[in-house]
Amino acid sequence: MPLSKDEQRILTEIEDHLYESDPALAREVAETTVYTHAFRNLKWATFGFTVGVGLMVIMLSVHFAIAFIGFLLMLGSLLWFERNLRRLGRVGFEQMTSTMRGGGGLRDVMGGAGVKMRDRFNRPEEPPSQ
Repeated sequence: MPLSKDEQRILTEIEDHLYESDPALAREVAETTVYTHAFRNLKWATFGFTVGVGLMVIMLSVHFAIAFIGFLLMLGSLLWFERNLRRLGRVGFEQMTSTMRGGGGLRDVMGGAGVKMRDRFNRPEEPPSQ
């Protein structure tokens, strides 16, 4: 059921008042989606998994118990990643990747490494010198 003109006017006034009183909060609310928190947790879980792998590999030669702590960190991060991936769902994942594609996102971060590798391996053959 659509809103009446009076209800739309009231919502517009509330929105304008929010932009006037706290522009930082208004910008944060406009940029944040339902899936932002889960995606941020995915990044932290990936970081934790990487730290766990490093801790396990480095500490394996020092002491088994410390390496086991790294393994537990890896396992916990993996479970946290899976939980947040389920929370994100297919729609959230598509929304987050579409925003990454729209602004360049991952390609900007990687610096076009894929294109550089393709160019490196697809060089034309040079004629043999005599």
